[in-house]
Amino acid sequence: MSTAYESRLEISYDVPARAPFSTVLKRGQELTIVDLGGNQAVDFLCYDANDTAKRYSAAATIAAQGNIFLTTGSVLRTQEGAPLLTVVADTCGRHDTLGGACSKESNSLRYGQHTRHQHACVENFLIEGAKWGLGKRDLVSNVNWYMNVPVEADGTLGIVDGISAPGLEVRLRAETDVLVLVSNCPQINNPCNGFDPTPVRLVVTSSGGGE
Repeated sequence: MSTAYESRLEISYDVPARAPFSTVLKRGQELTIVDLGGNQAVDFLCYDANDTAKRYSAAATIAAQGNIFLTTGSVLRTQEGAPLLTVVADTCGRHDTLGGACSKESNSLRYGQHTRHQHACVENFLIEGAKWGLGKRDLVSNVNWYMNVPVEADGTLGIVDGISAPGLEVRLRAETDVLVLVSNCPQINNPCNGFDPTPVRLVVTSSGGGE
């Protein structure tokens, strides 16, 4: 279970290793994702909270900015091109849009049937999404904060050692009311978490006016 700490203008949640999390951000609120231990992938989906049929689109986001990586200034967009979240600060420098979410099925295919029992991000998304009336058909290609997925000149990509470090953070501003789903990635079969999943901190901050 996530642990929450509340002050006048912000609420901080410590999300355990391998755990899911969700919240609704009001327009103008900011979400800071802090990599407490370093090189911890944070799988992430977002939806218009007032109409979840409008959800993050990797294709629209990448096309609009002309870059497959996310960093300061990137805008996460719906399939119609509407802005959901803007990256307003980033001390890591690069985040993945292509690697997708691990699942029991993909783990079995990539790493062997002995991994099938392992908990994975798709299961986290389904558990957390069910609280908001979302199901498997609502899962789309996701963002992987802090995950390092370089793309070679020939188009090949791989999940390699991370470039994050303890205490680095990325901060997002909600451009409308946004439902956020998080999976603090449980993967132990590749280097996306340094083979050792760790907790992360999520901080929701309201403007001085108090949303």
